[in-house]
Amino acid sequence: MSVNKIHDEFRTIDMTAGWEVPTGYPAGIQQKILSGALDEPGRHGTRTRLLRFEPGVYTTKPFVHEYWEEVFLVSGDLTVGNNESGDGGTSYNRFTYACRPPGATHGPFKSEGGCLLFEIHFFDPV
Repeated sequence: MSVNKIHDEFRTIDMTAGWEVPTGYPAGIQQKILSGALDEPGRHGTRTRLLRFEPGVYTTKPFVHEYWEEVFLVSGDLTVGNNESGDGGTSYNRFTYACRPPGATHGPFKSEGGCLLFEIHFFDPV
């Protein structure tokens, strides 16, 4: 099974352009795909992305997906487990990490001051 990523040596990432709101997320959360692609219906592929939250933005429902997810909080703060009004949960600061297997329920999420996450998503090889 081949990985759907290309050989890509160091390059400067434009942090001002190329951001988009992922499907189902509020407008204050944007992603920037760095490499690869994830075919969720076909259950294959891998992607690396940056995900950023604007200050005060939060999600209201937990997430569950069928791929592995590794998340590194590069900067800012991230609260995990808030309620539908954005209250409560456990707050984490930069340099924290999570690794979630397929089917793991996680979130909702909130950032008081904004944050930047580095994420890797992938399906188990068949």
